[in-house]
Amino acid sequence: MNINRRRLLALCRKESLQIVRDPSSILVAFIMPVLLLVVMGYAINLDVDQLRLGVWRADSGAPAVRLEQALRGSTALEVRGGASKEALLVSLERGEIRGLLVIEAGFSRALGQGSAAHIVLLTDGAEPNTANFVSNYVQGIWQGWLAQEGLAAAPVAVVTRAWFNPALVSRNFLVPGSIAVVMTIIGALLTSLVVAREWERGTMEALLATPITKAELLLSKILPYYGLGIIAMFICLLFSVLVMGVPWRGSLLALLLLSSLFLGSALGLGLFLSTLMRSQFNAAQAALTAAFLPAMMLSGFVFEIASMPPLLRAITHLIPARYFASALQTLYQAGNVLSILLVNGLFLLLLAAFWLILTARTLRRTLE
Repeated sequence: MNINRRRLLALCRKESLQIVRDPSSILVAFIMPVLLLVVMGYAINLDVDQLRLGVWRADSGAPAVRLEQALRGSTALEVRGGASKEALLVSLERGEIRGLLVIEAGFSRALGQGSAAHIVLLTDGAEPNTANFVSNYVQGIWQGWLAQEGLAAAPVAVVTRAWFNPALVSRNFLVPGSIAVVMTIIGALLTSLVVAREWERGTMEALLATPITKAELLLSKILPYYGLGIIAMFICLLFSVLVMGVPWRGSLLALLLLSSLFLGSALGLGLFLSTLMRSQFNAAQAALTAAFLPAMMLSGFVFEIASMPPLLRAITHLIPARYFASALQTLYQAGNVLSILLVNGLFLLLLAAFWLILTARTLRRTLE
């Protein structure tokens, strides 16, 4: 590989001056990460607080009253009464409540006689996840109430502890994955415009007339934007930890290495699209489509990869954001787990090499 250091530094200086003079590059590198992180970090939330549950109690016995009080004492449920069972069913149909618990007449008498006592829980199946949350919360309160009443023996006490995310806050899991998507968009968008911009401004002909090599041209288009990408990554880190309160347990060196490998694939993808299209608008649209949709849908940070069809699971192995999201989630929540970070780093290295080599083969030093 023939690289003249002096020419490369001159080209990098030229590209850096273009970045400084172009407000859109600064906007994409410094402002867009924060805006996207705020939108994705706060808008995508799998936590369900204050589930609205209707309770219709047709039994006036003491056990039925204590069961309703146990439900009302839960911090996860917002229990609502109603004038009648039919009125609560209408509220369920309208989505005003997410579930309806019916305590039929004879509930207390059945418990006193030692026979089976039943309660009926109706949930809004139009939203399956919320319906499952309601069902699980009510089941837990029901089992706890039975044990408190001495109606169910519990020879084995199960103590549950959540590792890595003790607070069970979904933001701690989603924000690192969101950063992977944000960095995919930024990395691909930054370099998708550079070669197309040279063609639109008519400066590519001047570059091709100089003795620069293909390697020097590619490196001069990648290195300045790599620096911007690293700065954007650390902006996301600081914002997520200091403002959003997401815990950080990994090392900055591991983050730098993995981010560098990931940016190799993201910048390579953007530069590849930029070499194919000589219009900045078309290149930007292609970069957003090729970067955002696969990273959002197939990286696994929102939708579980194991639940996808086999064909889509196979395609996810070609998405760099899948490995970067996994690495970031590990660094944020568990720390430096080498068995995970090394595997993700290896795949990121292979994908970065693929896109950079493909871009090098696509770029031609001719006007055709």
